[in-house]
Amino acid sequence: MNDSNRLKAKTYWKENIRLVFSLLGVWFLVSFGMAIIFVDILDNIRFFGFKFGFWMAQQGSIYCFVILIFIYVYKINKLDHKYGVSEDQDESITDGPYYQNPESDK
Repeated sequence: MNDSNRLKAKTYWKENIRLVFSLLGVWFLVSFGMAIIFVDILDNIRFFGFKFGFWMAQQGSIYCFVILIFIYVYKINKLDHKYGVSEDQDESITDGPYYQNPESDK
């Protein structure tokens, strides 16, 4: 691997890890912060007729986790395209219209 590819790979993984840690930070804030640590403060707020701390512990955190998954997929696809490593840019795909199977000619 030459130096430019090595630097590109190192930068890609640095951005990837930064994304993962930021999403894990949000996950920690939602799961432990809002549902456990600050639940008494949040229970003073009503949300759909329930105390907000209770609702976040039971339902809201699940919604946030699903949203975090979609955010990760969107961001990592953008990052893959930025560094040219996305799956749709793979040059090793052999099932395209220009691929000729040598055994099919027989």
